[in-house]
Amino acid sequence: MRWALVKVCLAVTAMVVIAFAVPLGLVIREMASDRAFSDAERQAAMIAPALSITTDREELTRAVLSTEPGDRGRLAVHVPAPEKAADGTEGEALDIGTRRASPKDVETVRKAGRASITEVTDGFALLQPTALSTGDIAVVEVFVPEGEVSNGVATAWLILAGVGVALIVGSVAVADRLGVRMVQPAQRLAGAAQDLGEGRLGTRVPEEGPTELRSAAVAFNSMADQVVQLLANERELAADLSHRLRTPLTVLRLNAASLGEGPAADQTRAAVEQLEHEVDTIIRTAREQRPQTQGVQTGAGAGCDASEVIRERMGFWSALAEDEGREVRLAGVDRTVRIPVARPELAAALDALLGNVFRHTPEGTAFAVDVHHSGDAVIVLVSDAGPGIADPKAALARGTSGGGTKAGAVGSTGLGLDIVRRVAESTGGDLRIGRSVLGGTEVRIWIGLHGSNPERGRRGHGRRVTRRFGRQRRKDPRTTAGPGSLPGSLPGSHPAPHPGSQH
Repeated sequence: MRWALVKVCLAVTAMVVIAFAVPLGLVIREMASDRAFSDAERQAAMIAPALSITTDREELTRAVLSTEPGDRGRLAVHVPAPEKAADGTEGEALDIGTRRASPKDVETVRKAGRASITEVTDGFALLQPTALSTGDIAVVEVFVPEGEVSNGVATAWLILAGVGVALIVGSVAVADRLGVRMVQPAQRLAGAAQDLGEGRLGTRVPEEGPTELRSAAVAFNSMADQVVQLLANERELAADLSHRLRTPLTVLRLNAASLGEGPAADQTRAAVEQLEHEVDTIIRTAREQRPQTQGVQTGAGAGCDASEVIRERMGFWSALAEDEGREVRLAGVDRTVRIPVARPELAAALDALLGNVFRHTPEGTAFAVDVHHSGDAVIVLVSDAGPGIADPKAALARGTSGGGTKAGAVGSTGLGLDIVRRVAESTGGDLRIGRSVLGGTEVRIWIGLHGSNPERGRRGHGRRVTRRFGRQRRKDPRTTAGPGSLPGSLPGSHPAPHPGSQH
């Protein structure tokens, strides 16, 4: 389309240039010729007064040489022989100057009485009839070199050609820019449609170009937003269903563990274990098939109050903790803390961490949840007094890959930490595992509020928080500090050496 437009514009401009330049060049040549012969007529008229007074050879010779063309050998005077005198003598015809025109042409002009231009060697000759005092007609011949007839024509034609070429080049450049302006938006729209079809749901098209293409881009972006919203709704629904299934299953498994011994109790525990395995398989499959929505920005309306969600989920898990004799501590949730994470996503992440505590620590093990708001980020710490994780890096790797379990991690799908990690990284934050002040595992979720850089937070604010609250923590590691505090350990500390649990 672009090159077709350039070709059309080139053809049209070339036709216009030819239509105007060729006639204009011919007019310029005619004007130069008229100017040269007009000067010749003026020069011929300069000798007319002398011819009207005398026909004496010497006088006419002096008059011819006194003129510029006569001095340059370009002026000639042809005076006919006078009629016979009374005494019977005949006059002599006079030819003064350099003759170039043929006698026949001179005689023709004398008889016709009209000026004429005849072609001679190296130019043209203007033959101008002039009346003598005797009543005869003399002919004044002015030579016009060929160079004077076409003087300035070549330069004018070169200028016209340059102007024509400039017009053609300019029109081609304008057509090319116009073609780019029309073609590029269409190409971007086609490429974006292909990317969207391949699953890159963050693809959007700049709304620019001609009106029609802008309308198409607006429609495409609106369609892509609707697709992303529909997929997001499905993801939220899947997360909500998985949350509703995993939480009752955890309660059911804990209750089944207290049934004692016997065939019925063993069958119940086996059934619960099988059901839990099937649910884990469904969750894993759903997460592996989740479409990628790179480039989709989380809007302000998609966030939630972290304190409210944490209080709500802790209210649920506290009932189970009371049944198992676990001590629960909660801090930092006494004020509103808005984060750019959807409410179901945060609830699923918190349930995954707390479910790990119940699944992989003995009954009676204490745990705590601390929330800290640093201005540009929110830190959520989930710590317990259990045996800890022997290899935090391996635990995170399994969470990423969704790999299998190891000894001591029976029933683990590796998805809990993966859910939490995705929530943190979607805000520019990260997830780390370390040793808690309670003696077990500490999972730190760094949630960026404005696309915060996790490295900056770890190097700066994290150390500042440690210095501020570490001293209080070291006094009594069995207690949890008040609202706004953080445990004194960071994910860089050494994990507990017990290999029997995986989160």
